[in-house]
Amino acid sequence: MNDQTSGLSCAIWWWARTGQGDMALEVRASMSAGGGGGVLAAMKDQWASMTGMAFMFVSTILIGLSIQPLYNIPEARAFGEEGASKGAYVALELAMIGIFTIVIIWLARKGRDFFIKAIVLFALWMSLFYALQPYVALGMIYSGTTEINPVVPFILVTYVALIFSLYRYPKKKQSISLAFLFGIALIHLMFSEIPFFVVLTLLFSIGAIWLLHIFPEWYVVNGVGIMVGAGVVTLIGVSFVPVLIIGFMIVAAIYDHWAVNGSKHMLELADTMIGLKLPVLLVAPKSTNYSFIDEEDSVMSEPNYESGGMDWDDPVPHLESAKVKKGGRDALFMGLGDVIFPGMLVISSVSFLPQTGSEITFFSAFGVMYSDPLIVGLGTLLGGLLGYLALMTQVAMGKPQAGLPLLNGGSILGYLVSGYFALGIGNLWQDITFF
Repeated sequence: MNDQTSGLSCAIWWWARTGQGDMALEVRASMSAGGGGGVLAAMKDQWASMTGMAFMFVSTILIGLSIQPLYNIPEARAFGEEGASKGAYVALELAMIGIFTIVIIWLARKGRDFFIKAIVLFALWMSLFYALQPYVALGMIYSGTTEINPVVPFILVTYVALIFSLYRYPKKKQSISLAFLFGIALIHLMFSEIPFFVVLTLLFSIGAIWLLHIFPEWYVVNGVGIMVGAGVVTLIGVSFVPVLIIGFMIVAAIYDHWAVNGSKHMLELADTMIGLKLPVLLVAPKSTNYSFIDEEDSVMSEPNYESGGMDWDDPVPHLESAKVKKGGRDALFMGLGDVIFPGMLVISSVSFLPQTGSEITFFSAFGVMYSDPLIVGLGTLLGGLLGYLALMTQVAMGKPQAGLPLLNGGSILGYLVSGYFALGIGNLWQDITFF
């Protein structure tokens, strides 16, 4: 991964968070307990959704943490080793976010929905590719298959046999399996110089994005979303030191509050993204019978609120409680950005803080970690969870809330407290420059 590619990936995802992510971001849950009994009663009615969302919050960050040793190298940083402490690159990312936002709004006004969807799906695919690649390679190693034989007569005969078998076994399940095997063989012939695990990762990641496009059921959305989020937190977390990440988080939290309570220009972008049904979010249903596809029109486009309808003085309710009127089934929704911001501080802490303490080998199959920075990373995660709990007390009562002030605030507090005890407050600062 070169610096330009990684930088583009980060920029697109920063745009997806501040543009599309902020627009579609919301948490919705049942209001049935919100009318009386207080916060605890309201949260009790929604405990399954809230617990499920917390589990996905933690899982996304821990998966990112598990692949951190593999990407914690200068070549994987968005702007190289020196760029990790330069504020100018943060400003560049912010400028690129603004450019992407302007371009997307212009495309929306011109009716170029295809290009908008292509940009977002490309960002999803790129992050998913980097997240899946280590695990695909690991799976091949554990299975004893580290490479595919070069093209020899035996392999060519096998290709011919596969083609013949497609005609010999036309039933759907049989033909799909054979076609998949034959497709892998052809792709490997085309990219014979590329390691086979990369080819497999390419197939799996493209297949997952295609499945997300044609069948956005909640478990598909969550599976892809968790892996995408893990890739994003890793790519950004290894690219900037914690001080710059914290600066990012503070700016993002202020922006999130402003977007909810002040800005009106986001509504146009929100309508575009919702209309395209791009589910860059996590879904925690109250029941396994819930169908995100069935609810998609009412949940994403024109939700019906028991709490009194849309407040046009605050047309972008990022985090709010509502009940979707369909058989009493509802779910909790959270944009991936609310997981990504706390997660990238976790990754950055483990990557850039002093590598002291005991060696930890059981946490990741891809390298060694050290106990002191890992404690700070896990403390940051715990702080984010406490911020999530505070956020849920507001969401359960139907109070619109911007998510990042509490989530980022809790994560930063967790970083400072755990860092003070594990490393000392002086080791939490990194020297940074603008250029």
